[in-house]
Amino acid sequence: MNSYDVIVIGGGPAGCAAALDLNQRGYNVALCDQAKFPRDKVCGEFISPGADPILKKLGVLNAIESLAPKRLKGVAISSYESVELGIDYPAVTETAVRPTSLSVPRYQLDSLFLKQVQSAGVKVFEQYKVTNFIFNEGCVVGIEGWDENKTSFSLRSKVVVDAGGRNAVSLKKFNLKQERSSKVAFSAHWQGVHLPDDYCYMHVSWPGYTGISSVGNGTANVVLVVDRFENERNENGKGAEKLATFYHRTLMQNCRRSKMLENGERVEPVRSVESLAFTVKPVPCGGLVLVGDATGFIEPFTGEGIYLSLKSSLLAGEVIHSGFKISDFSQNILAVYEQKRHQEFDGKFLLSQVLQRVIYNRTFCNRVMKSLATNRALAETLVGVIGDILPAKKVISMEFLFKLLLGTLKANKKVGLG
Repeated sequence: MNSYDVIVIGGGPAGCAAALDLNQRGYNVALCDQAKFPRDKVCGEFISPGADPILKKLGVLNAIESLAPKRLKGVAISSYESVELGIDYPAVTETAVRPTSLSVPRYQLDSLFLKQVQSAGVKVFEQYKVTNFIFNEGCVVGIEGWDENKTSFSLRSKVVVDAGGRNAVSLKKFNLKQERSSKVAFSAHWQGVHLPDDYCYMHVSWPGYTGISSVGNGTANVVLVVDRFENERNENGKGAEKLATFYHRTLMQNCRRSKMLENGERVEPVRSVESLAFTVKPVPCGGLVLVGDATGFIEPFTGEGIYLSLKSSLLAGEVIHSGFKISDFSQNILAVYEQKRHQEFDGKFLLSQVLQRVIYNRTFCNRVMKSLATNRALAETLVGVIGDILPAKKVISMEFLFKLLLGTLKANKKVGLG
């Protein structure tokens, strides 16, 4: 039976980041993924500016830049068919330079990441589906599963990192997943879409919202998020044709979106994914760490999961490295990672919950947008948090909320945005 220092489950950004980080620390790492790369998945396909330093540290930023990805300067938000309010990411204090977000197709990004992992010397097992863990004295010490030939396999390690996403084997094995949302996302690439500027365009209107952004080469990613039950009521939630019909009809109900898409053409089937917001209970054993979407997911309006995936993997790497120093991967030792992760991301999760309540209240959403339009500093602070440039406490504060409320009261007396 093959043995490694660390086994990583999942070859997405979280798994690859964990593998690269631990490899750089000098550990013998293996990575398993059930898919054959390149493979695609539903994603907003932009990487927030806060991720650039992490990508550079992992040695993959230059490789991503070689793909000639689209760089976006901020977010343009439209509330219930009002004119889009373009908000640039705030300038970094040290350099006075405004950062940008990367926008690149996921199948390209994930394939690139995996090649970097292989080049670093990590042992990669593609089409290896992990189905269970191997335990010793209450700690995970390996994995079991099936390879591409349906032959069983088992690998041993001192610690396992599960980066298997929303369907991670850990979530199923220990029943850790706690749903917080009934939303479903639909996604497809289009060509011929008219985007006025280099923004990610967010349109809020019943029965949900969209994110539209260029991913380069004349292609745009168009993501629609709605309540799952709204989709089921309209199209019974079944069949590719019904799914596409619902997707197109909902997109075109909004005048701002329809203008952007009127000369565009969808160039691939519509895909969907559910469970857009969930939390995860603590891992009940030693020897196992969760990273990326397996730790919980923030609904995409308030943040993108790639930064969360990368950052959580680095936090996990720090704690795993400490565990190797004392040869201890017990539940108590690895719980330090849980503490670090909560400190890093709980503010962002709270912001997500607040903004979800705002955007689904038309009157309040319109007033908030008017307030942001009259105070650019306030607007840039919000987008800075969404872009992972500024800490969430900049927004989750009495000072910010007071300024927003004051601006809302003043803006309510003026002419609207559109």
